[in-house]
Order: sequence, then C-alpha cells, then structure tokens
Amino acid sequence: MSSTVSHKIKKRNTANDIFITPLDLAKKAISMIDYENTDIWYDPFKNTGNYYNQYPNDNKLYSEILEDKDFFDFEENIDIICSNPPYSIMDNVIKKSIDLKPRVINYLIGVGNLTARRLEMFENAGYGLTKIHMCKVYKWYGMSFIVQFEKDKESIMSFDRIVWK
Repeated sequence: MSSTVSHKIKKRNTANDIFITPLDLAKKAISMIDYENTDIWYDPFKNTGNYYNQYPNDNKLYSEILEDKDFFDFEENIDIICSNPPYSIMDNVIKKSIDLKPRVINYLIGVGNLTARRLEMFENAGYGLTKIHMCKVYKWYGMSFIVQFEKDKESIMSFDRIVWK
C-alpha cells in the first residue's frame, strides 16, 4: 500500500502546520528530558495539550495562537521547552526558543528540518544536540525526529557545511 500523503502535501496551496502529535509520542518526548521538580516547563504550541497536559509538574506555561497567546510575544523565564513547532517557520521558532534561554529545548521536527545551518544556530548559541529519536507518524509526510538541545552540553552529532565535490 503506497502513501498519497506526500502528493497531497506537495500540491496544497496554503500552509497547514496544524499536525497534532499523538499522545504517546508527546509522552516519549517528555520522557527524554532530565528535569528537576522546580523546573518551569513551556509548551509554545499547545493546541490540544498533548504535551502540556503530560508535563510532570504544575510549573508550566503555554502559548497557543488559537487562544491569542502568541509564542513570539512570550517573554517569561523558563527551564524547558517541549513541543511540536510549525515547520514552516522553523528558523524563527529556533531563534525565539534560543532567545528565551531555557536549559532544554526539545522539539518534534520533520527529518528535513534538521539541517546543518539550524544545528549551527543552536551550536552558536551554546546548545548541543544531546538526544535524538527517529519516528514515523501515520499520515505525516516522511520521518520525524524528536531532537533535544541542552545549554552548555556537548553535541552528540558532528556536521560541516562544506559542499563536497
């Protein structure tokens, strides 16, 4: 049985970045994070709350554009970001996430969104890629990664931006 999902995505005229993360996959992302009970968790793209409602303590905040709480207006102190961001604005999401200075940034992203340039954005801000989990969600285009970046930690992945010939 072949998938027609990629064909539908390629032919759409407007972006649709609302893809709800399966509950068990949100739990998997959260389980990857080493945390303290005092940590403040933040879900910048809450939607149905599959991440937010599973956070392990009540020290939690969220943004949700559908509730007029825009991530790009958020300015509070946080320790952990864990969510599934809209892929169409990934560069802006990464910049804002880094500006918030959390200790941990954990995102579910499409495999094509993990680029050397984006890894370099994190690295230049002092974040190392410390954990990565590859997964496939039925009806989503291609494979996805749960990626975890931690402040002042060494990356488990090396990269270069050389165009090899």
